[in-house]
Amino acid sequence: MSLLTVSKTDHVTTLTLNRPEAMNALGADGDGRDFVAACDAINADPDVRCVIVTGAGKAFSAGGDVKAMRERTGNFGGNPVDIADGYRTNIHLILRALYGLKVPLIAAVNGAAIGLGCDLACLADMRIASDRAKFGVTFLKLGIIPGDGGTWILPRVIGEARAAELFYTGDVIDAAKACEWGLVSRVVQGDTLIAEAEALAAKIAKMPPHALRQTKNLLRQGRSITYDTALELAANTQALMHHTEDHMEGIDALLEKREADFKGK
Repeated sequence: MSLLTVSKTDHVTTLTLNRPEAMNALGADGDGRDFVAACDAINADPDVRCVIVTGAGKAFSAGGDVKAMRERTGNFGGNPVDIADGYRTNIHLILRALYGLKVPLIAAVNGAAIGLGCDLACLADMRIASDRAKFGVTFLKLGIIPGDGGTWILPRVIGEARAAELFYTGDVIDAAKACEWGLVSRVVQGDTLIAEAEALAAKIAKMPPHALRQTKNLLRQGRSITYDTALELAANTQALMHHTEDHMEGIDALLEKREADFKGK
């Protein structure tokens, strides 16, 4: 069964992890390819301005398939070389695809986001949590390490000390604690989660699409470059934006005291 359900409304695409009977466990053969196909299509579609990722059923994602780990099948079967290749050619493709999205990504965390599921959510630019959501990176409890790059992802979201606490203890925190720690930006009632995510996505989607994608790119670049380099990238990118029709539309809308209608030109 394909992992993802993809839908699009106006300028917003929603990716739903659709394996509810297994709490949206990840790592089945083809999961990586599903994400790559969906994210490549989004990046190639100039009409998409924002993406929501959420889970079907009670969980966002319980992470890697523990039953497959126990039975040593699929991604978790074979010798160490086989397992490493399985991570590179399947699980890591999920994460690389999401990280490579050129438009803003909102994680609407509807339930448990554990292990790989938590790290997947943390790759989003923004996270909104249901009051029923829970977060944990419980790899050590299974006698394994964060095999999905989580030690790179989580400290960038909540800081190294809090990330270390979660990794080293295997604790699972509730939505309120996740909000206190900055893992999510807001907590909402479960039955309003998708509406809240869609409202945020719609607000973002009103922004000029070229400038929106370039702003995300600059945010990402800013993680690993010097301030001088960031200024140089900003100058060159800004020069291009000044020559767009959307820039003129933004100025006109401001002066005319109306809402701008950006066309992506």
